[in-house]
Amino acid sequence: MRTGKRGLTTAAVTVVCAVTVLAAPGTAFADPNPTPSRTSTPTAPPAASTKDLEAVRKKLDKLYRAAASATEEYNAAEEKARKQSAEIVELAKKIVKGQEKLDRLQDRAGAAARSQYRTGGLPDEAKLMLSDDPEEFLDGTGRVLQGQRATKGLIGELTRTQQDLKTYAADAEAQWKKLEANRKAKAAAQKKVEKQIAAAEELESELEKEEKERLERLEREAAAKAQTAWLGSGILKDLKGGATEQGRKAVEYATAQIGKPYQWGAEGPKSYDCSGLTSQAWASAGRALPRTSQAQWKQLRHVDVTEMRPGDLIIYFDDASHVGMYVGDGKMVHAPRPGRSVTIAGAGSMPILGVVRPDA
Repeated sequence: MRTGKRGLTTAAVTVVCAVTVLAAPGTAFADPNPTPSRTSTPTAPPAASTKDLEAVRKKLDKLYRAAASATEEYNAAEEKARKQSAEIVELAKKIVKGQEKLDRLQDRAGAAARSQYRTGGLPDEAKLMLSDDPEEFLDGTGRVLQGQRATKGLIGELTRTQQDLKTYAADAEAQWKKLEANRKAKAAAQKKVEKQIAAAEELESELEKEEKERLERLEREAAAKAQTAWLGSGILKDLKGGATEQGRKAVEYATAQIGKPYQWGAEGPKSYDCSGLTSQAWASAGRALPRTSQAQWKQLRHVDVTEMRPGDLIIYFDDASHVGMYVGDGKMVHAPRPGRSVTIAGAGSMPILGVVRPDA
């Protein structure tokens, strides 16, 4: 961003094995003694084995986790760009006001210069020394001192206003560069998300209907196994905290979104990604949260899992790329991944990194 008019105008500114195990028929040879009445029946491809589908499940999980990480990168860049745009607008307003103030000061300085010219160019001090009247001399002394102070004040104010304008312009230039960098980061993250989701969708598209159903069962079984192990640790009997009024409101909002589709980068009201759901749920309770799961993990107060209460946020995976909201009874509500909807799941159905508390 440049200073002057350009500054003002600019401111107003994301395979494992191919699962369709299409039977690879062996090499065919012509029958040396063909029987005219014999007809060949196409052999249907055999269904994928449980082992093959488990490999697919793990591959899909990896792809969607990569997409989730890229989604949070996108969300972070989007949030930064939003803040930087707002800062540029505020700086532009300051530049406009500063320029208006400078114009007024320059008018005052010009008026003073014209007045001096009309009086013959003699400064007030010289006129005072030429006065023969003692009373006029004393009155004039006060006027001279007052005039000197006013002139110094005017010059000082002009200098400060000019310096302020330079500072505002430099700040706006720096924010503009950051904004451009974040736009590029957002575009790169978007490509990552789309690439990972496209790969996952292609992999799923190769499955037959029956295989997709079996795959969903495997996903549920894996989640249930993890949840059972988590509950088996005795964690639930240690969870005694009740929800605060704000926490209750956040839970009510989040659970009211059950059934709405996951959409990366979405903050509602028709669809959500994981951190879009948690941030909007708490916004409905009067608490502004960071937009991404990583920022929620970094900026909110950490609490021990055994102290978890409804409304707290559970951060998952080592890279804090997923978040859900605890609703009580060992369960949480979350927006899982593309192709799924907001749902209730076991709080321990994924690897827990930690728990954060938005309210006091």
